[in-house]
Amino acid sequence: MIDTVVIGAGMTGIACARVLTGAGRAVRVLDKGRGIGGRMATRRVRLDGAEAEFDHGAQYISAASPEFTAMLAGLTGAAAVWHDGADRPHHVGLPGMSGLPRAMADGLDVRQGVEVTALSPCPDGWRITTGAEDMRAARVVLTIPAPQIPALIGADHPLAEPLDAVTLDPCLTLMAAFPESSPKPFISRVQPDHTLSWIAQDSTKPGRARHVTTWVAQAGRDWSMQNVDAPHDDIAARLLPHLCAEIGADPVDALYSAAHRWRFAHVATALHLPFLSNDPGDLYLGGDWCLGPRVEAAWQSGTAIARDILERRDVG
Repeated sequence: MIDTVVIGAGMTGIACARVLTGAGRAVRVLDKGRGIGGRMATRRVRLDGAEAEFDHGAQYISAASPEFTAMLAGLTGAAAVWHDGADRPHHVGLPGMSGLPRAMADGLDVRQGVEVTALSPCPDGWRITTGAEDMRAARVVLTIPAPQIPALIGADHPLAEPLDAVTLDPCLTLMAAFPESSPKPFISRVQPDHTLSWIAQDSTKPGRARHVTTWVAQAGRDWSMQNVDAPHDDIAARLLPHLCAEIGADPVDALYSAAHRWRFAHVATALHLPFLSNDPGDLYLGGDWCLGPRVEAAWQSGTAIARDILERRDVG
């Protein structure tokens, strides 16, 4: 019997597990992916005999609260400020965005490549079914995208109904690399109504490889929704000319191009609560979809869940 199983190793899940583990609780984090951090993701490829990185999910972190700012400052060597000309500091992970959640997860019991296929209540908590084994936990914290939760807890579960108010939009991302001598007209560009709503010269971030020029371009909401089910190769082939038109490069000069599909990328309508939980306090739901489309919101949700668990235990 495990005290708490957290499903999802994104920012919410890691933040929750970090607080609980620090308080001496036995916590296990399960994630179906190969990497820690969810959308704080970095893809690494070999180009010209050396490694290059692409932050193909969250591009940076803005810290608003003193508590979150202090947490970032405490991750020595895992985060730095990206001087992209923004009005307020944009923090990025080192050597890629995924480096920050990996540092936060240091010392945690994280099991990757484990997909949870079913949750069922039992007399002393929950039975968690995965492709490899079943396990039992006194408490389960679900930090996966809201639309995926009813499949695990049941569409008729009381906590499923509030999730109907939450909406998440997809985002299709292009990663492209060019020779170091290629055009570099800007560090980043935001244009919400353009096919590419965000373009960033990823190689300008601290700690990134500089032997090539890397770009990350994220398609706008409408284009992403219209093409969300297209093959990855088609997405890359269609977005690359748009990127080249914006940066003044020739598509034939691209050393690398690939696409990634984020089906639940942006919180369009948030729950406006830090989390959901049942009355016994043995099932919690959380994520950025609770508070808004920011990494800090995901962290706040996970931290709030952990504190509620600890407060309930202390009261008991």
